Amino acid sequence: MRKVLEAHDLVELSARTLAHYDGSAQAFWEGTRNHDVSQNYAALLTAIEGAPPFVILDFGCGPGRDLAYFQSLGHEAIGLDGSARFVAMARASTGCEVLHQQFLELALPAARFSGVFANASLFHVPTQELGRVLSALRTSLVTRGVLFCSNPRGHDTEGFSGPRYGAFHTYETWRKYVVAAGFDEIAHYYRPEGKPREEQGWLATVWRKRD
Repeated sequence: MRKVLEAHDLVELSARTLAHYDGSAQAFWEGTRNHDVSQNYAALLTAIEGAPPFVILDFGCGPGRDLAYFQSLGHEAIGLDGSARFVAMARASTGCEVLHQQFLELALPAARFSGVFANASLFHVPTQELGRVLSALRTSLVTRGVLFCSNPRGHDTEGFSGPRYGAFHTYETWRKYVVAAGFDEIAHYYRPEGKPREEQGWLATVWRKRD
């Protein structure tokens, strides 16, 4: 049975995780700026209905790599991150609006976004808070809006891995939480492409807001 995290626990785990990202922001940028996530971009954009340009929330935008990509296609890209360093870097490099909000303290507009791109971010949300965070993202989406998620997968364990807190779910568990939050599954796949399943450490899922 998982330990119930009290309010002070949530504050501490968020602070420790964000302190890590603030302290390693430049190294993170150098290590991730050239990652190929084109498969994930396509998974989100092809699922969004209607004619572009779209309004896209990059949830956990980091230094702004994906914001810059969506902006380059003519979309209105808005970032969100809890790390002050990442927010500053993303604003400076893209000129996009970037919200400085912690994942557990969201204040998002209702029915604003055509799609939410949560690439390597939602796994930082403790399982007991996941339904609440997913519901906030659902509310921020337009009718039939799309949520994309990519997370490192695991066996339903969570806790600190070094300086960062993470929750590592199976597909079945992840699906249960997202469906309960009001989404219907469009697709799921494992990454990196072309590897044996045991070497595919990432689970990507695509969802449509259920109305």
